[in-house]
Amino acid sequence: MSTRYPFTAVVGMDDLRLALLLNAVSPAVGGVLVRGEKGTAKSTAVRALAELLPAVPVVAGCRFSCDPASPDLGCPDGPHGTAPGTERPARMVELPVGASEDRLVGALDIEKALADGVRAFEPGLLAAAHRGILYVDEVNLLSDHLIDHLLDAAAMGASHVEREGVSVRHAARFLLVGTMNPEEGELRPQLLDRFGLTVEVAASREPEQRVEVVRRRLAFEDDPAAFAARWADEETALRGRITAARALLPQVTLGDAVLLQIAATCAAFEVDGMRADIVMARAATALAAWAGRTEVTSEDVRQAALLALPHRRRRSPFDAPGLDEDKLDETLEQFKGEEPHSDPDEDPEPDGPGDGGPGGGGPGGIPPQGDGPATDPETGHEDSAVPDSPTPEEAPAPAPQRAGAGGRAAVAASEPFRTKVLSVPGLGEGAAGRRSRARTDHGRTTGSVRPRGALTKLHLAATVRAAAPHQKARGRSGPGLVVRRDDLRQATREGREGNLVLFAVDASGSMAARQRMSAVKGAVLSLLLDAYQRRDKVGLVTFRGRDAEVALPPTSSVDAAAARLEKLPTGGRTPLSAGLLKAHDVLRVERLRDPSRRPLLVVVTDGRATGGGADPVALAARAARLHASEGTASVVVDCETGPVRLGLARELARELGGTAVTLDELRADSIAGLVKDVQAGQTTRRAA
Repeated sequence: MSTRYPFTAVVGMDDLRLALLLNAVSPAVGGVLVRGEKGTAKSTAVRALAELLPAVPVVAGCRFSCDPASPDLGCPDGPHGTAPGTERPARMVELPVGASEDRLVGALDIEKALADGVRAFEPGLLAAAHRGILYVDEVNLLSDHLIDHLLDAAAMGASHVEREGVSVRHAARFLLVGTMNPEEGELRPQLLDRFGLTVEVAASREPEQRVEVVRRRLAFEDDPAAFAARWADEETALRGRITAARALLPQVTLGDAVLLQIAATCAAFEVDGMRADIVMARAATALAAWAGRTEVTSEDVRQAALLALPHRRRRSPFDAPGLDEDKLDETLEQFKGEEPHSDPDEDPEPDGPGDGGPGGGGPGGIPPQGDGPATDPETGHEDSAVPDSPTPEEAPAPAPQRAGAGGRAAVAASEPFRTKVLSVPGLGEGAAGRRSRARTDHGRTTGSVRPRGALTKLHLAATVRAAAPHQKARGRSGPGLVVRRDDLRQATREGREGNLVLFAVDASGSMAARQRMSAVKGAVLSLLLDAYQRRDKVGLVTFRGRDAEVALPPTSSVDAAAARLEKLPTGGRTPLSAGLLKAHDVLRVERLRDPSRRPLLVVVTDGRATGGGADPVALAARAARLHASEGTASVVVDCETGPVRLGLARELARELGGTAVTLDELRADSIAGLVKDVQAGQTTRRAA
């Protein structure tokens, strides 16, 4: 068994360590979502937590970890009656991003169910994580169908498997911990709300701290056992403090004045639903128990709000999570009641989680880290310092191309609005999403085929029809159906896929009219929001001056997309051919990475070509025909205005094999419907 990095050797990241420890004290808090840039020890800290959790009493031989004191009456391995109990270490089960549905919820042995009439169920990761930790690294990249199962289990405290008339239910209560890099896309709002607490982490920019990071990490990698032994006493002390806080938790009092502060805070920040109030109450109670107190204070409420509310305040994917601390303090002061007073004859208790207590005197109750600056093994944050570096949401986007002579500053986008559904015609086989029709593992059943590999979705009726004619020859004598491997049929299903929408935006001087660019940006932002909701990828290519650039590589991160689009300047010549060729390069690379994801090219331009060679118009036409030869669906938004129009954008659309629309039709409800009609027209032309 590999040695994990000790939790007490992780320094800095006070909020992350505190959030994890509060969940260790009170799993009812609801888990932790850790947001931060890559290489910031997110996974290291989470994996180290499992070693601190107390042992779990279980029924001997139960695959579903039933508690001997109150076994699950519906346990598939039950009834347990007076079965003997035993203890096992707390588990941390990792859910890979690419896991199958069967791996998550468990699998039924279909052949045994059909042939012998018995319910043979192989538990999945949800069963293994019961009464432990379920950890999802890069949780924002998890497929929608897996997220649906997680949501169901988190809401019901149980996992239900319903397949082909066979039903299995088992308890699945776990501490959900996820890590993510916001640059790779955001979480669905439903799953985001299921995380009790959230923390932001970022790497230190101080050279001295980074040196200590490298030193500690290398020491661990050179001899993990010896490094862990150096921290064994601190680990034992912290484990004891968690146990003591758990024992104290039922005695903690949550007064009416504190409850009023919690309710007022949630109302002031306009969070949806009541889950935030409940999580704050549980977190504040855990904070008091962690500090060794039996009454919750206003400071506990404040700390709980900073951990429980930021991710619940997002109103759209363009909003970065955060909390106005001045407003928080004003609300707490306004609804402040009488604070609990301690007996002057008693020894003073710690004021909060940062004032030591059992197990040491460091922040969050973590034992002291030794001499010198305390730094995290991968982030380098000091224990008491707030990182100076911005979070990914606060970090500025890459500097846009300078406007140069005659260039103009960036124009703000108009307000985004809801768009109609864009869909690619035909039946694809791309990644699961919510846009175009596709063959998927989930959705309505449309037919059956012989399985090429492992059977994943049984088509029961087709299997029975295939096996029925052979029952007499196979000597069937009992009630069960005699099924052979050749009888099994795989269900074919139709669902929805996500697509790649690539925008090629003309940012040259001829497009620099403020109102025009504002409308263009507003439409792109609207489609970005729609793409987020439908699980698409979106990319942005801009061209101006002498060349084109990829302002946004294909991504699902609407935060990054909005930041880059907002800073897009205008001015200079119009290298139309360069923009089309750059878009072609992006699509070519994406086809290699994900050949099943179908693209749509949206070119926003007035059609003028004034840069890029001796004959820029001819070069642009050749680049357009390159897209047409590969069958890329496309639409050109004609931004030409004025009494005299050259019709260059329409000519470009003909070369692309697509359709052009005027700038007046750029409104989101028009352009979204147009794209749908354009692609349907392309399909008709190809069929003809």
